[in-house]
Amino acid sequence: MTDQPPSVTTVAEGVARISWSPGEPVDVVRREVAEALTTHARVEALVDPADETGQRTATWSGMRREGIMRGVTVGGAPVDRIVYARLASDVPTSEPEGFRALLNSFLPRKRAIGQMLLRDPDDRVLLCQLTYKQDWDLPGGVVEVNESPRVAVGREVEEELGLSIEPGRLLLTDWLPPWSGWDDALCLVFDGGVHDASVTDRIVKQAREIRSAEFHTLDEADRLCADFTARRLRAAVANLTGAPAYTESGRG
Repeated sequence: MTDQPPSVTTVAEGVARISWSPGEPVDVVRREVAEALTTHARVEALVDPADETGQRTATWSGMRREGIMRGVTVGGAPVDRIVYARLASDVPTSEPEGFRALLNSFLPRKRAIGQMLLRDPDDRVLLCQLTYKQDWDLPGGVVEVNESPRVAVGREVEEELGLSIEPGRLLLTDWLPPWSGWDDALCLVFDGGVHDASVTDRIVKQAREIRSAEFHTLDEADRLCADFTARRLRAAVANLTGAPAYTESGRG
């Protein structure tokens, strides 16, 4: 046990910040957090990402992980710190909902992307030329928090192309490794069915994101799309009559 008790400092109206010495027992920190919440609406702690013991202490004292604060000045140098906090209004961790919320705050989360495979009678696929990158891609987008991937892909197609198309069955789940500043993600490709090529005449492009939308052959897609997108597209097409498949960056 350490000689010095945890330090609790008011840093803003209704906000206290707590810090403790290495090796401080969790029950001591938990007690100080509870005490601070009797006079503050929020208690927070800034923990070094390399300090795994400190992270466990923050968590099991009842504080939820909120994210990483970058470039905090400590000792005259910018460093990163993980922000943990507990609010006076949080459900007690002794109750199932409160404990689940605590776990939910630090367990891994993965981005999900929903895409739709739309084809014409000549087996061409609908591709979108996007405003924010050079390569073409399938229509779709990021799944919002607490939104189903199936609902998300229908929403994205309607928002970006003005087409109301019910997503069909899941064709492919493709894991995307970390790339160029992005964390990893799961891309789920749903069957959008076969449509007359004239469906492009009904497209109303979302100008902020879509330059054009056209049907292309798979060989043309190899030229227009990023290599991993072209692989994903071919894997989805190959699985039109099979069970849902799994790939990693388009590779089985």
